[in-house]
Amino acid sequence: MPYTPVWYMRQAGRSLPEYRRVREGIEMLTACATPDLVAEITLQPVRRYGTDAAIFFSDIVVPLRAIGVDVDIKPNVGPVMGAPVRDRAGVAALRPLEPDDVPYVTEAVRALTKELGGTPLIGFAGGPFTLASYLIEGGPSKNHDRTKAMMYGEPDLWHELMDRLTEITLGFLRVQADAGASVTQLFDSWVGAVAPQDYRTYVLPHTKKIFEGLAGLGVPRIHFGVGTGELLGLLGEAGADVVGVDWRVPLDEAAVRVGAGKALQGNLDPAILHAPWEVIEGRARDVLDRGRVAEGHVFNLGHGVLPSTDPGQLERLTDLVHEASAR
Repeated sequence: MPYTPVWYMRQAGRSLPEYRRVREGIEMLTACATPDLVAEITLQPVRRYGTDAAIFFSDIVVPLRAIGVDVDIKPNVGPVMGAPVRDRAGVAALRPLEPDDVPYVTEAVRALTKELGGTPLIGFAGGPFTLASYLIEGGPSKNHDRTKAMMYGEPDLWHELMDRLTEITLGFLRVQADAGASVTQLFDSWVGAVAPQDYRTYVLPHTKKIFEGLAGLGVPRIHFGVGTGELLGLLGEAGADVVGVDWRVPLDEAAVRVGAGKALQGNLDPAILHAPWEVIEGRARDVLDRGRVAEGHVFNLGHGVLPSTDPGQLERLTDLVHEASAR
């Protein structure tokens, strides 16, 4: 590619007026199970921004709902569980995900790969720590206190839960790759709440298993978490080809922490898109300059597009990245 590729986390989302129109009156998990709607929403930002990849429109709890977990996404709250998983019986009820559980995913991915032509489609799934937190807490949590209580106090139960979530996540990513997704990404959004030594003990064995399980599919693998500056070396060790970096660590420093043999993805602060254009441009050029230190760089935000973002700023940003990085 003659320039740095660019796409944005949550690029198909709440900041786009066309997204809000097609989602009006439709619940999130219903939208995620409607192939025509999934395809349309996935394509919207590619059409508008000219990004170099599409990210499959779904949600991290889709595979949990598909295997029978009572979960809903409450507006302005997030995923909420009907019954939190806090004992061995709850863990034992989590069965593996089969392709027949998510036929709408296969249908949507196949339709998208035809429509996108040569533009890569990124399949994605939630990481096991993040899924475990939602299941144990019963919903979003700032401190993940119940989650850590199980992790520290009931390590055998914790690892059993993580083993089951690892298989569910791996199954969900395989379905997308088998249907034609050309990249996979693991969003372990809240794993930054874990200290490095705890990540190595309680999380790393499971994320390694996911990336090892994807290795034979021949598709690039991306790993991302929020607030993971102290974990970047371990994220690289987990086995992905590309490590996502949030906005808290400059990319040149991140390259040192991640180590050799990995590309980086990131890492403009999403909030900067609310600043005047000259500020956005200066920060974007700085990200590009620092990204040149890495063995490969995909320009992205340090987390998702904020709902109040002006889509016009992302259009200008995409053009800038392409022009400023042209070789």
